Amino acid sequence: MIFDIPVLSNTPVPSGLLDAFWDYDAALMQNDVDKLDAAFLASASTLRGDGTMVIVGFDATSDFRASRTAVPTRLVRRIHVRVEEDDLALIIAEVASTTGTPGQQTQLWRRVDGGWKVSAAHVTAPAAPIDRTVWRIVGFPLLAPTDSGTLDGQTVAVKDMFSVRGLSIGAGIPEFATEGEPRETSAPVVQILLAAGASITGVAQTDQFAYGLAGTNSRYGTPTNPRDPRRIPGGSTSGASVAVSRGEVSIGLGTDTAGSIRVPASYQGLWGIRTTTGLVNTSGVLPLAPTFDAIGWLTRDGAMLERVTSAMLADRDTTEYAVQPELVIVHSLTALAADAVRFATDALAERLGAAAIELDGDTELWFAAFRTLQAFEAWQCCGTWITSHPGVLGAEVASRFADASRVTPAAANTARHDVEEARAVIRAALIGRILMIPTTADVPPLLRADASAIDADRARTLRLTFLASIAGVPAVAAPLPEADRLLAGVSFLGQERTDLSLVSFARRQLDN
Repeated sequence: MIFDIPVLSNTPVPSGLLDAFWDYDAALMQNDVDKLDAAFLASASTLRGDGTMVIVGFDATSDFRASRTAVPTRLVRRIHVRVEEDDLALIIAEVASTTGTPGQQTQLWRRVDGGWKVSAAHVTAPAAPIDRTVWRIVGFPLLAPTDSGTLDGQTVAVKDMFSVRGLSIGAGIPEFATEGEPRETSAPVVQILLAAGASITGVAQTDQFAYGLAGTNSRYGTPTNPRDPRRIPGGSTSGASVAVSRGEVSIGLGTDTAGSIRVPASYQGLWGIRTTTGLVNTSGVLPLAPTFDAIGWLTRDGAMLERVTSAMLADRDTTEYAVQPELVIVHSLTALAADAVRFATDALAERLGAAAIELDGDTELWFAAFRTLQAFEAWQCCGTWITSHPGVLGAEVASRFADASRVTPAAANTARHDVEEARAVIRAALIGRILMIPTTADVPPLLRADASAIDADRARTLRLTFLASIAGVPAVAAPLPEADRLLAGVSFLGQERTDLSLVSFARRQLDN
């Protein structure tokens, strides 16, 4: 069959080159990682690129292939060969999907020790109608602006936990989407965006019932982290965050119960805000744990975050700091992070002149109370549907809900008392202050890490993110400038209802 493919070359094709190409192509179609590794030049300068990213180095390319789950499905239609030197040749293969959509596959081949190796490759895959790992549905636009305002021309990915007119809520679960009734109106927060001039590009995927921080979804797949495709993107606002990171939209609208805006911001180098609990109307949003649920949004830079926050809170009763707030740090919290993240956070704290303080309370007791009450409320919100749909949830989310189903009302009441105590202590500590902490405990785990490793990382990160959630205060997440390309972030926690002032403060600190 391969001999029927036209080969166009400027000179006679060197011996062994086409055999090497077809061996590579067969390995590509089978996702045979070992054979693909063998086809590439083992060099730190090896390149692999596509429409969204360039990977530099043999090891990084190998890691990417090992973590990839999607296998290409396309046919080679024609091959162009350009021999530049005796031991150097360029191949461009015209390919097409099974439905005829065209694409290209390009490799620069070098002859090494009598054999041919790929030193650079670029893939322009046949266009897919929609990336289902990122999007549930996309429109052109899905919803047009209802008025003109400060967000004219901006585009939005809406997490699949919000009511969007004409659609049911899917919550990351196909059956839930199918069984739900189409919404007659969009959630108030979506209406604010439309009235400010933004358009809704589409509804983006989420971890199932938004009960996760990894960004994985057993039914729709895991969206690729554009900043490092070997690693998880972070969730549960996974689809919207990746859409922002890839430049497909300028704003990602999501929820943050325990860090679901802040974690993907950290893992993808984005800016994001978890707003003061209750400040933004949550009507039309599927609840997970109402005591802690909050709305938030993601952008690629601080200027856009401030612009969106100003528009979203224009009619809200917000507060400004009467005087310049004191920036503070709690070393026992920073110590929870991995060394590289901790060192970068400490360096930033020193540069910004942050003062060290201590929190007057048992943070481990608070953390346990937070987890207990969150789990109890999650089961109250979702348990009936889950019980009537056995086997629908992915293993990790199902396990989380199984634990939640065992939390008794008595345990929840005890936890609620501890939560209220923690909230009072943290809010008192933040009067006139802004607390700086690492957003996540470490860089994003590798996709191929086992579930226990990802869960352990989640537990460490939650010990940082839960503070804003349990206190119900705003938290702004931003890339950690001292991290030197490390995928990690810093968060600023402020007094309740100081959300816009907090964004402005974070920008001033990080733009210096």
